[in-house]
Amino acid sequence: MTYVQEERSAHDGLTLHTIPTKKFKTNSLVLKMNAPIQEQTVTMRALLPYVLQSSTKNYDTTTKLRSHLDDLYGAALYVDLAKKGDTHTLTFTIDLPNERFLKDRTPLLEKGLQLLQEVLYTPNVVNGQFHEKTVEQEKRTMKARIQAMNDDKMRYSGVRLVEEMCEGEPYALRLNGRSEDVDGITTEALYQYYEQALAEDKMDLYVVGDIEPQEVTKLVTSIFSVPSRERARLEKGEQNKREEVKEVQEEQDVQQGKLNIGYRTDIRYGDKEYPALQLFNGIFGGFSHSKLFINVREKASLAYYAASRLESHKGLVLVMTGIDQKNYDQAVQIVNEQMQAMQTGDFTDDMVEQTKAVLKNQLLETIDTQRGVIEALYHSEIAETKQTLEQWIDAIQAVSKEEVQAVGERINLDTIYFLKGEETA
Repeated sequence: MTYVQEERSAHDGLTLHTIPTKKFKTNSLVLKMNAPIQEQTVTMRALLPYVLQSSTKNYDTTTKLRSHLDDLYGAALYVDLAKKGDTHTLTFTIDLPNERFLKDRTPLLEKGLQLLQEVLYTPNVVNGQFHEKTVEQEKRTMKARIQAMNDDKMRYSGVRLVEEMCEGEPYALRLNGRSEDVDGITTEALYQYYEQALAEDKMDLYVVGDIEPQEVTKLVTSIFSVPSRERARLEKGEQNKREEVKEVQEEQDVQQGKLNIGYRTDIRYGDKEYPALQLFNGIFGGFSHSKLFINVREKASLAYYAASRLESHKGLVLVMTGIDQKNYDQAVQIVNEQMQAMQTGDFTDDMVEQTKAVLKNQLLETIDTQRGVIEALYHSEIAETKQTLEQWIDAIQAVSKEEVQAVGERINLDTIYFLKGEETA
């Protein structure tokens, strides 16, 4: 069974991905720019898409740009940031109605692609630098966004674990940049970085909806002109095995402790062992039937929440729990016991089969949305693999209990991070 039909074609420096489907009455146009994440540019890069979506040369205020979107039958424009391993991805999305369902057959797809091209290539620039008031407004918003993350202690503790665990590695850098770097960004420096990103980033355009791929290809060829470029190569390398587990405790004014634990796997998306690692994580802490959920949260009543997730392109297993401060030692012990149980094969074939079914259902739910379809496909693009979703499901189904245990034996505890309440005298 074919779940997603993807056609892929190269247009100099831009790769076009068309995904024709009759499941949706809207079309999604998603352009992704990917580059290695770097300390000296991460904050500018995090600011850039928000500046670009605020206004363009022809629509030089946010009000004018939003009014134009309204004229396109209420089209939506938004941007997003993501880290994929040691790379930083900027995403520009335009969602708009499918013209096939309009009475006047306005060429919305063409107009949407033209607007996406304008947002990216015809920004609001004055004398070789971005419009100053726009940049200053977005810098204020950016600092508020960073502060909001710091105030959300669940998110904050996850970020801090990664910073401690991957200290000195690009992956330690924060997705939204550093607050202390925001004020120093000038309109001229930001524009220079924008030109660099346009010239060097890996660029992928996804078009999902009830479309004709040949028609989309013609439109993209006529609207976009993206010079060829070579993708910056990232060396995978082996992850260093820490001689001693790193343990960090941080005090803040919090009522609930946040215990986050990081493990290294040295297995990434696209590796042959990756499907077994996904099953391992699902049984360990990924789902409600997992060992962490049942033993840490339900049986021992040690945690308000307990789960694990994979960082697919970095090869990390990250555990997140919320606990009472007094339960720190016991919680660390029982989490480690669940990892040891997985590594010694203390789980059943039924748990493996249940996790296979949940993973498959999770994928099918993901591709029920246009954004989900694109994100599922983009994993392979970043990993430079040609695995289809059908092949991914087949690979999951083929994993044995012994293979799940085998990947567990490769997993090493790296860092324990605990955010706790301030001690009173």
